[in-house]
Amino acid sequence: MLSLEDDMEAQALHRRGWTISAIARHLGRNRSTVRGYVRGNRQPGVRRRAAPDLFRPYEEYVAARLREDPHVWATALFDEVCGLGYERSYARFTHELRLRSLRPHCEPCAVTRGRPTIEIVHEPGDEIQWDWLELVAPWGDAHLLVGTLAYSGKTRAVFCESEDFGHLALAIDAVLRKFGGTARHWRFDRMATVVTVGTGKLTARFHAFAKYYGVVADVCPPRRGNRKGAVEKKNHFLAQRWFRTAALTTLEAAQPLLDHFCETTADDLPRHGGAAREAAEREGLLPIPLAPYPATIEVPRRVGASALVSFEGNRYSVLPGLVGADVSVRTRLGDPTIHIVAGNGAVLAEHRQAVAGAGVTVRSSEHHAALQEVVLGAFSIERPCRRKENRPPGPVALAAAAVLRAGSEGREVTVDLADYAVLAEVAR
Repeated sequence: MLSLEDDMEAQALHRRGWTISAIARHLGRNRSTVRGYVRGNRQPGVRRRAAPDLFRPYEEYVAARLREDPHVWATALFDEVCGLGYERSYARFTHELRLRSLRPHCEPCAVTRGRPTIEIVHEPGDEIQWDWLELVAPWGDAHLLVGTLAYSGKTRAVFCESEDFGHLALAIDAVLRKFGGTARHWRFDRMATVVTVGTGKLTARFHAFAKYYGVVADVCPPRRGNRKGAVEKKNHFLAQRWFRTAALTTLEAAQPLLDHFCETTADDLPRHGGAAREAAEREGLLPIPLAPYPATIEVPRRVGASALVSFEGNRYSVLPGLVGADVSVRTRLGDPTIHIVAGNGAVLAEHRQAVAGAGVTVRSSEHHAALQEVVLGAFSIERPCRRKENRPPGPVALAAAAVLRAGSEGREVTVDLADYAVLAEVAR
């Protein structure tokens, strides 16, 4: 095999009138090798197969099948060619598919793969991109709403229990307050809480939500999630750079750690010739309302053994008779109170909401008195029973046993099978 340099020199010498033998002596190669490259029968950098090409007889069939169905699995295609006599391994088969580029390109499925891409230029303060990042956390499934300023790349994120509209409104408002304002446009993919999936139009309640903050909501075209590439890249960065190695225990404890990471490591990423935090100072964000949008959040809970219900890192009391019952915690953004409601919608308790993650227990005087009465009523001053004492049957038990024995003595016991047959015949 000749290298690119040797092939170039051989071609140049041949044009000058050198013979094949002279070129071969000059390059230190075999004459047949030089002749093959000079005549164009061989390509530089490509080694001639020492063994016959065992895939060649099947190449036309495989190419035809892939033209018919570009998405047919290689395993299914391998089974077909094996039935036609192919004897090489599956790994070799897939290698030949890639080497010969037999699978055609499918533009609708490839999205941006295999075609030119370009970074979209955004003006300062023009756009915030939003996306949910689903993670598997120690406490279960974690839903992280990530917001990224498209110009500076500054990112903030908030953990939520679910992805319904109430939690979406809560997370967006929290991220905006971490940014200190909002951009003029919000960009989303086609998430069900933002648009009607079938039509791609904004839902009525999200329209009211965006109008409350004075922004324009832009929705990505179908199957074009890469249109919001800034937040997609930050999703990957947060998942691999922070979440993968962070020591997490609970959702409430994870949020401060995430905020610290975003304010330090994430803001140090280069952007526009400086750090992301420096570019964020040029964003010129719009102010946001003092109070969050009054969306309602409702989450299911089960009352614990101490007649307490957990919510956002705190615990709130109910009456002791509800221990083990399934209830819901309902609150409205901006409202300082929370309501614990039953399945039929009846309000079971109302408390003033504590700071999220404070770890406090909020118990009303009424609930405290009721629980104290139940607990004290269960106490006993008697000495516990001894489990290893000798306690034979007492007088009452012996009298009952005597009655049983007397009754059994008056009954005749049948031991003859003939008598038993007579009794059975009479009974029939």
